[in-house]
Amino acid sequence: MSLPKKNILVTGANGLIGFELIQNLISKGFNVYALSHSAPNTSLPASGLLHYIHADLSKDWDVGILPAQIDIIYHLAQSEHFRDFPEKAIEVFNVNTASTLKLLNYAVKASCKKFVYASSGGIYGNSDKGFTEDTPINFSNDLGFYFSTKVNSEILASNYNKFFDVIITRFFFVYGKRQNKSMLIPRLVTNISTGTTITLNGNDGIKINPIHVSDAANALSAVVNTSGSHVFNIGGSEILSFREICTTIGALVNNEPVFKILDAEVKHLIGDISKMSQQLYLPKVSFKQGVSELID
Repeated sequence: MSLPKKNILVTGANGLIGFELIQNLISKGFNVYALSHSAPNTSLPASGLLHYIHADLSKDWDVGILPAQIDIIYHLAQSEHFRDFPEKAIEVFNVNTASTLKLLNYAVKASCKKFVYASSGGIYGNSDKGFTEDTPINFSNDLGFYFSTKVNSEILASNYNKFFDVIITRFFFVYGKRQNKSMLIPRLVTNISTGTTITLNGNDGIKINPIHVSDAANALSAVVNTSGSHVFNIGGSEILSFREICTTIGALVNNEPVFKILDAEVKHLIGDISKMSQQLYLPKVSFKQGVSELID
């Protein structure tokens, strides 16, 4: 006798990570409710397991449009207006924080077993060393409004861990071929291809550990099999300087990067992924392999 399929809600369904995660979950036989403010993505495979729900989380919306019962919620939706403060502050807060609270209250009523919130590694700030999940968060004005909304949602979600498992995922520079061209890695591909000067703080620039979207989605789908509440850093296995990233891209586009070196303090943004690798998934896509998709 087969067990009933788990019902899973994914917000931000048409985003870079949401799109990849939904394909992953459907391939494993989960019943997925995909919430998005845009039209259904026709490039997703047709399946009786996929159900679209339309809602704009930046405005007032009613949780009555959601299923009466849900097993797992992946709250991946986040505002695209991270550069637009204070002009878009209300919209950013509505998507990043107010919608989180709505979904948490809905989760209690819908008998949810697991709530997964997509936060950001950016809340740590910068450091010479990699950040572990228990690194204290510095609640200063330097955090910025956007990351403050992420921290607020982490705190809100943690208050609900007596009702269901709460999983906080902090992402470090996810990239992939469907990504908005204004984001870091696609922007570097464009600038190096066109010979635009790349500014580095110090000789090599900051170090990061970017993760390909397929690896990020595999880590997220593995959360289904965890028990208890956790915080996970979601990042790549390779720690790369900006110079190394640009040199790799330059070799792929056959155009040597042009650098401008600034005499500035270098602080890195690296997520320690020991916990992710041991309990969820070990990233497998190399940066060279992953970024080549953006070029092809």
